[in-house]
Amino acid sequence: MKVVEQVPTVRRRRLGSELRKLREEAGRSLEDAATILECSRSKISRIELGYLGIRVRDVRDLLDDYGVTDETLRTHLAALARDGNKRGWWDAYGQIIQPAYANYLDLESDANYIRTFQSILIPGLLQTEAYSRAVIRANPALVRDEVVDTLMKVRAERQAILTRDTEPVRFWAIIGEAALRTPIGGADVMSAQLHHLAEMVKRPNITLQVLPYSVGAHAGLSGPFVIFSFAVPNDTGVVFLENLSSSLYLETPDEAAGYTLVFDDLRSSALNPADSLEYIARITHELGTKEAKR
Repeated sequence: MKVVEQVPTVRRRRLGSELRKLREEAGRSLEDAATILECSRSKISRIELGYLGIRVRDVRDLLDDYGVTDETLRTHLAALARDGNKRGWWDAYGQIIQPAYANYLDLESDANYIRTFQSILIPGLLQTEAYSRAVIRANPALVRDEVVDTLMKVRAERQAILTRDTEPVRFWAIIGEAALRTPIGGADVMSAQLHHLAEMVKRPNITLQVLPYSVGAHAGLSGPFVIFSFAVPNDTGVVFLENLSSSLYLETPDEAAGYTLVFDDLRSSALNPADSLEYIARITHELGTKEAKR
């Protein structure tokens, strides 16, 4: 009978990647790790690729052999092993949440710091419902009409990470001027969206910068991206890239460092937060003036 591998969850993939890094740093081979757990070399390989879960006890045995003594890291990896197949709140929405989107929600819910650059759209965590509906309906290939209402509920639950009472996620967004000037949903919807941005940035955990047209060529010309960071020792983060038909996660330290450098360059090129807020107010006023003249 053919064995069908499970699709790696974000938690299992992160755990496996960390175990592989620690094994290599300790100078251990796959065979060495297999000896510790009394299993096959291929099983260790599948664990490190995220295709197989691993017991907490086995994680601790491996960490002992790898000489890992940092208790914060050990506790975190044990939690990843324990929660490897844990169901998220989004599982209640069934098949409407596709695996790729579920992986994104998993990262988003676990992160303690999220940085994003968006050139032509307002970041999802800062979108109003009306704006979000207009974005979804603008591309009929993305979703059927009957699931739009459900996706709005999912969006609302996602956004709670910014406003929850306990440890709201730190969120830093750099938004291109085009995202502020494109009247998605019409003038009223866009005006309400801009007012919402101005209100959200009053929260101490949210930082917003505008990248104006006047900057010209900039480090983000290759497209939008999201960097997820986690409260873990030596965490380098996970980068998310997306287009219409696929998504990509970059998880190696070098890849994450490259996008962090791009984000920092964009941060230097963009208006500072105070000037960005004034810029948004100016665009909001211009939008209202144009609408009044019609």
